[in-house]
Amino acid sequence: MLLTEKTMQQLKTDIKELIVRALMLEEVSPAEIEDAAPLFGEGLGLDSVDALELAIEIERTFNITIPDDEDNRKIFRSVDTLATFISANRTAAQAK
Repeated sequence: MLLTEKTMQQLKTDIKELIVRALMLEEVSPAEIEDAAPLFGEGLGLDSVDALELAIEIERTFNITIPDDEDNRKIFRSVDTLATFISANRTAAQAK
């Protein structure tokens, strides 16, 4: 089951709101986070502790499991990559 463009955009909005809420980024609004902007380093400036907190919150909120391997850098690159991963894994879980 592929997400429609509207549904995918809503998922990205939900992810942005989750990032701001879970990491208590009081100085950032969800609307300021660009879909393709890097979440770590020069982008939003998150660090490894933020990544762990974010992973836990994403797993809990979206009822998915994020693998603990080298793919994490790709998954957490941006809101776009997170949305793609969540969409694919939520769909797979729903199909079971």
